[in-house]
Amino acid sequence: MLRAVHDHEVPDLRRWRNHPRVRASSLTTHVIAETEHTRWWAGVCRDPARQVLIYVHEGAAAGVVTFSGLTPGSLSAEWGFYLDLDGLERTGALLPAWIGLERSAIDHAFGPLGLSTLRGEVLARNEPARGLHRRFGFTEVAVYPREVGGVRRDVIAVQLNREDYS
Repeated sequence: MLRAVHDHEVPDLRRWRNHPRVRASSLTTHVIAETEHTRWWAGVCRDPARQVLIYVHEGAAAGVVTFSGLTPGSLSAEWGFYLDLDGLERTGALLPAWIGLERSAIDHAFGPLGLSTLRGEVLARNEPARGLHRRFGFTEVAVYPREVGGVRRDVIAVQLNREDYS
């Protein structure tokens, strides 16, 4: 299930995002300072083209889903996500939460958001994420180099069309 972020959870988003393994699989790898996070959150709150939601797993906040490019009349948008790795590993729920988050994000994109195409990016070396995306019907549509953490990495663009999602 996805829901709005409560103000008291904003620090949790930063803590989850700054987890070393989350940063290592992200396109932005530096530790996010509190001031940077506060600016980002203020921007999200003012920008109708972006949506940040909490993923709830077994009754507890367990991750974040972001959507961007949500302009009126647009039938496509980009998405991203990260999980509370420490909390989910402690309870043994990481894999089910990862699957549940992806399903919830896609359902939200093709349901309430009314999109026909959902796009994202993943590091080429992140085979677990690529495999999960394939499991849900995403196709890899492009590969391009990008500087990530000061190192040139291959990034893969993924895409899922509503009619390909079952």
